[in-house]
Amino acid sequence: MKRILVLSVVCLFVLGMTTLAFASQWPPEVVAKVKVFKDLATDKKDMPPSHEGVKNITTAELKKWMDEKKKFILLDNRVKDQYDAEKIKGAEWLLADHLLADPKLADKYKKDDIIVLYCNGVKCWRSPAAAVMLQHLGFKNLYWYRDGIPVWKDAKYPTE
Repeated sequence: MKRILVLSVVCLFVLGMTTLAFASQWPPEVVAKVKVFKDLATDKKDMPPSHEGVKNITTAELKKWMDEKKKFILLDNRVKDQYDAEKIKGAEWLLADHLLADPKLADKYKKDDIIVLYCNGVKCWRSPAAAVMLQHLGFKNLYWYRDGIPVWKDAKYPTE
């Protein structure tokens, strides 16, 4: 029993230190916004309907962009096993957790790229968090597909 308690305390300490190390790469206001999203997800609550400076995009609009072959980058912010199992056709993977740990992951994109972010729908914290981080890094053309992959699949739109 004592071992389990000690191990638990050590794990919590390591987790806390890791979080502080990641957070130190971001200003406090960005970390605070990400924490709000994580807390909402933990409480199984919907994410806010919009974010200042980030445009929302609907399922129909995203599908239209794809049909018109509009130039944009579609980023799936879910965990890797979900991304590998099924994603919106053409999506690249950028886990919000990894971006939080290493802002340089965004360096592969141009600040003027049109970027659409999505995850697991209205209760998922990762795409709004990624939007806040990318916005802080100077990205101007950010779109949030708030409904995410569940609604995309319900509409029977292409996945891979």
